[in-house]
Amino acid sequence: MRKKLGLREGDKVIFIEKGDNIIFANAAKVAFRNMQNAFESEAEKLGLKDERDVVDLVDEVRKEMWNKRYADND
Repeated sequence: MRKKLGLREGDKVIFIEKGDNIIFANAAKVAFRNMQNAFESEAEKLGLKDERDVVDLVDEVRKEMWNKRYADND
């Protein structure tokens, strides 16, 4: 199941009820898919195609914020 869902030890999972069925899914992938749907055109404009792209963007923004906040404290 881990391999099929792309789960590693420590990853979070989500259970979704659909009628009489319970779906077990990778929470990060579900969250990313929901975000993509909500911001589809924005994600396309930013070139975000997968979770790695989002993580890279967040890292870039954090680095910029860190530099702005602490650049004058050298």
